[in-house]
Amino acid sequence: MPVRPIKQIIQGVKTTDGAGVNLTRIIGGPELDLLDPFLLLDEFGSNSPDDYIAGFPPHPHRGFETITYMLNGKWQHKDSAGNEGLLGDGSVQWMTAGRGIVHSEMPIQTDGLARGFQLWLNLPKTKKMIKPAYADIPSEDIPVVNVEGGSVKIISGEFNGVSGPGKPHTGMLYYDIYLTSNAELEMDIDDGWNAFIYIYEGSVVVDQTISAGKLVVFNQRGKLKLNAGDEGVQCLVVAGEPLNEPVARGGPFVMNTRGEVLQAFSDYQEGKFTS
Repeated sequence: MPVRPIKQIIQGVKTTDGAGVNLTRIIGGPELDLLDPFLLLDEFGSNSPDDYIAGFPPHPHRGFETITYMLNGKWQHKDSAGNEGLLGDGSVQWMTAGRGIVHSEMPIQTDGLARGFQLWLNLPKTKKMIKPAYADIPSEDIPVVNVEGGSVKIISGEFNGVSGPGKPHTGMLYYDIYLTSNAELEMDIDDGWNAFIYIYEGSVVVDQTISAGKLVVFNQRGKLKLNAGDEGVQCLVVAGEPLNEPVARGGPFVMNTRGEVLQAFSDYQEGKFTS
């Protein structure tokens, strides 16, 4: 099977969100508005509480899923469906907004670094108005498969016959990969799926050396091959089946038409996002 060539390399942009959380927007910015079915990818991380302590006070969502993966630090989740969860080191919060939910994500200040990622996964048209759901996935429930020269943490999807705990409503996989200096790793990804890696430590060599802070989008056919740089690499590997449906955005709502977005605003203002 041929190896997927690089389609695009993206440098994230610094921005703020929530009540003033400093972050880097990688998908959902000017260089890459979306990569079907992925709507947004943010990295947040700092040793300074001033960069994140204001958090994300209560705000609504409809029409997609949020997947928050914490490398370090603690964040508290509460939502209008009565769910509460505490994100700690290495854990994942998987929230399906469906027809509408109001939630908050607030940091609990601890010594040292708070760092993580939030990925928005679109819901297909037939599932945009499903009942909201929430899953708190602790680190110990996320399997890790050892490979030659490294490891693969399986948040969602399957790798070497091992399945992750994340349960998306469309085809996707989400791995956190660690490789030592100059180690190599190959993996199969369904043809037709969009795939990317985000390098958050070290570097990879894929036709060229690509350093931390870069997102690499690949073509839709072939296997994925990673070669770690001299200092090794830590990266997210994410792939998903395109929905090939219209996308209409309006702030925290992602639907298929502008009218549906306006209806979401109306429903929220009328207090219908309560369960």
